[in-house]
Amino acid sequence: MVAPLGKLESLIGHRFTDLKLLERAVTHRSWAHENLQGDKNEAHLAENESLEFLGDSILGLIIAEQLFADGPDRTAGELTAMKHHLVSSVKLAEIAGRMKLGEYIRMGRGEEQNGGRSKPAILADTLEAVIASVFLDSGYTSAKVFVRRLFSDDLKAVTPRSSIDPKTRLQERLQAQNIPAPSYNLLRSEGPPHKRMFYVEAVWEGGRATGEGTSIKAAEMVAAEKALGDLPAAAESASK
Repeated sequence: MVAPLGKLESLIGHRFTDLKLLERAVTHRSWAHENLQGDKNEAHLAENESLEFLGDSILGLIIAEQLFADGPDRTAGELTAMKHHLVSSVKLAEIAGRMKLGEYIRMGRGEEQNGGRSKPAILADTLEAVIASVFLDSGYTSAKVFVRRLFSDDLKAVTPRSSIDPKTRLQERLQAQNIPAPSYNLLRSEGPPHKRMFYVEAVWEGGRATGEGTSIKAAEMVAAEKALGDLPAAAESASK
């Protein structure tokens, strides 16, 4: 059962003038196509893909502005790495998971049965759409307040070093354990050309982890991030 939007409003900390914007932000295309089959245009206007596009740009600007304000002495390269880390699909999915955003997503029965509420790509995309809905409802300042509160701990913790991408960190961690670098294998891809989902596995001596994303690279990053969480036990097992 989908949690009520009023509860999500409280979680966001924003009372919507137009609640339809928030409803659209949490509507996955699978729900729209399943419930609005008779009108493709209506289905398109009901799902959140266009809001994801807008939210991605708004989020990038807010994070860039905040990073510059917090560290005007940082180099452009350092700021870029930190921004990419904070707006990555891995980080967005992590934050969306912390706020239990999956409980509010409207999705088709098939997607839900396939574990859609916990899929990193869906969580990340929905969070971007929610950011866009706040912006459209009340403007940039309200969106900035929401994003800064949502990313507060991550903005405080981020450093150029911590912003190194998960694939590089995984390789370094493995090397420190005298384990060869991982290999990445494409398992499958699904969906229409404009919204392709890729499923990848990272394999290393003693373990494996899977990831999904809207590009092979994004899926590899998710797999590497999961591998980093699994690695201590896997490395210990491999060394025996």
